[in-house]
Amino acid sequence: QTMAILLLFLVVMIAVPVLGRCPPPDYEIRYQKFLRQHYHRGGMSVKDCNTAMSQRCLNKPCKEMNSFILDATTNQIQDVCDKAGTPLGEGNLRQSTQPFQVVTCKHSGGSSRPPCQYKGSKSTRYIVIGCDADKFPVHFEEGIIPE
Repeated sequence: QTMAILLLFLVVMIAVPVLGRCPPPDYEIRYQKFLRQHYHRGGMSVKDCNTAMSQRCLNKPCKEMNSFILDATTNQIQDVCDKAGTPLGEGNLRQSTQPFQVVTCKHSGGSSRPPCQYKGSKSTRYIVIGCDADKFPVHFEEGIIPE
């Protein structure tokens, strides 16, 4: 019986992190969702799109396109909502004053259900993000590639 309890404990310890990776709707605050969807700590190759999209729960159904900001800190991204960004148009959009490395993953066709296949492209661009009233990024609008 002790062995059965230990085995059950091990199954739960392994299954919960694997099955519980994707947060339920309305669980995350908007800033956390922004980071999960658009921030990638460290390097990322254009070949990493399939893995990154799956790990970030952006493949149920397959999201058509998503961009990841690379080689930046969360503070650098958040600063675009304040001193490191300028207002863009009407509303809450701000454009970064400095360019960022970005990998954009595009769904490469086929079914909209997993397994999703993505093609990635890497660029340096000024990011355009939407910010909330507390100066936190909550939406990735686009990027502007410098000429």
